[in-house]
Amino acid sequence: MLTVYVNGSERAHHTRAEIAGAECVAVSSKDDDVVFAGSHGGGVHRSTDGGRTFKRLEFPAQDVLSIAASLADGAVYAGCEPSMLFRSRDDGETWEELEALRSIPSAPTWSFPPRPWTHHVRQIAPSPHDPKLILAGIELGGIMRSDDDGATWSDHRPGAVKDCHGLVWHPTEPGRAYEAGGGGSAWSRDHGMTWERIDDGRDADYRHYLTGIAVDPRDADTWYVSAAPTPWQTEPPADANAAIYRWRGDGPWQKLGGGLPAALDRFPFSMVATAETLYAGLKDGRIWAGRDRAERWEPLDLDPGATGTVRSLAVASA
Repeated sequence: MLTVYVNGSERAHHTRAEIAGAECVAVSSKDDDVVFAGSHGGGVHRSTDGGRTFKRLEFPAQDVLSIAASLADGAVYAGCEPSMLFRSRDDGETWEELEALRSIPSAPTWSFPPRPWTHHVRQIAPSPHDPKLILAGIELGGIMRSDDDGATWSDHRPGAVKDCHGLVWHPTEPGRAYEAGGGGSAWSRDHGMTWERIDDGRDADYRHYLTGIAVDPRDADTWYVSAAPTPWQTEPPADANAAIYRWRGDGPWQKLGGGLPAALDRFPFSMVATAETLYAGLKDGRIWAGRDRAERWEPLDLDPGATGTVRSLAVASA
């Protein structure tokens, strides 16, 4: 299940993408009504009515686990399993592979632990400030970086978490990028060249398996992650014992309350932030909204019959 918040409204424009194997979603940076979704086994789908209906596109691969729309030039990126990265400059009508990604020296060592014979591009983060700068997060392989429009790539960046699950840029502060991974979190202040681990504050809870990540669009020093103690607790029916944390630039991670349970029984797999609200999608279809920079939380009652993981959240014009 995918959930899209167009223009940050959870009322009129909330929608689910009824796509088999749905994994990821992105809203076009050129048109809020154009939404792209990727699926495991179904390639790429596109909606032109704000996510209400989708049509499968002609795409060169079957298994798409990540998708992103560039704020810098409107290009759309799709990441696959096994690891391949494609780009479209015409809203998904045609695609080109950025083949150099597969030539990175560490590529033969990439492996996804549950299926060790494969790996995938779990996250794509085109810079919102520089159309030639792209970050790609490989699960499990690390963060790869290109500053020449994908023609060449540098290998896993120093300081970053190798098991990359979440990867975002700050929308207005050039150079700031953030990562959530299996084993911790890291951020970069030099356009993704080097990374600094930020993990203090979760030690007492033993929560170091991170997936969801979001950044406050008004404050580059405030960002959020979702965490559980182990990867096995992220999958139902296990009790996730999960929490959402906030970091504000000068101290340890803080576990958020304000209406959230002390421990979430289902893992917050995906998160996205607007100027006022942090949204968290859980692995049982529930969605929580943290108002006032995540100080006050409430569950959203948008689709009472929905079940299944909220795999991805997207906001247009956040």
